[in-house]
Amino acid sequence: MIDETVEEIEEMQTHGSSVVAIKAAKSLRALTEREFPTVEEYLRTLERNSNALRRANPSHASLYSTQHEIVEAVTDADPADVSTAKRLTLEAIESVVDEVESAKERAAARAATLIADDDVLLIHDYSSTVMTAIDDALAAGHSFEVYATESRPRYLGRKAARKLAERDGVDVTLIVDSAAGHFMPECDRVVVGMDCIVEDVLYNRVGTYPIATAANDTGVPVTVVGADSKYVDGAFAFENESRSPSEVLLEPAEGFDVANPAYDATPVKLLDSVVTDETIHEY
Repeated sequence: MIDETVEEIEEMQTHGSSVVAIKAAKSLRALTEREFPTVEEYLRTLERNSNALRRANPSHASLYSTQHEIVEAVTDADPADVSTAKRLTLEAIESVVDEVESAKERAAARAATLIADDDVLLIHDYSSTVMTAIDDALAAGHSFEVYATESRPRYLGRKAARKLAERDGVDVTLIVDSAAGHFMPECDRVVVGMDCIVEDVLYNRVGTYPIATAANDTGVPVTVVGADSKYVDGAFAFENESRSPSEVLLEPAEGFDVANPAYDATPVKLLDSVVTDETIHEY
């Protein structure tokens, strides 16, 4: 179960940092179903598996923080036996999952109020929090025209477009990433999720920076939606990921290289606001 989750995260079969964090946390339940001779062996195994999950995607702040919280909750309690350690693990997992899910819901609800007066949105990548914000706004009686970028090379925007097309009150248009600037003057707001914000830099799916730049030049506000816990300090060192060239080019690259970074860096000065479960940060 844990090995499979590590592989899924590495291959990005699970999308969205909050979804990844929840899936990784739940996978640790498998340890509580195994037998261990001593509590020390259990704690070592818990930490080893948690580290493997963190290493599966070192760019995800939510993955890092939730795994750290689970391991710390168990080890700091200094359990006397394996049974107690397992109980503490399950309690920590439940607490982490509840907090991630509720933070996403609260951030989405706050963002839904902010976008209520907008008619045309542009979204990039697939963010479950952004999708929930749109759903909340639709439930309140609002309607939108949405431009969704393809979010190449894994085309995560196609997933967003298909899901939005199932909603009443949404007129969605899928566009190639490079057309974002072309359609920007028609938009009232850009809405994206976030992987994390570290020292006044937003790290998010690659393509966010040029979209924010085009929006800034056009005078279109950029709103980022995510949990307040994604504001992280120096304890977390963001590591970008170079994805496989095969995601970009199926045939072998002969005589040239293929660069495929997973994320890019957007200065927060290009943003209008960051909406979290705690507050609205304005820039």
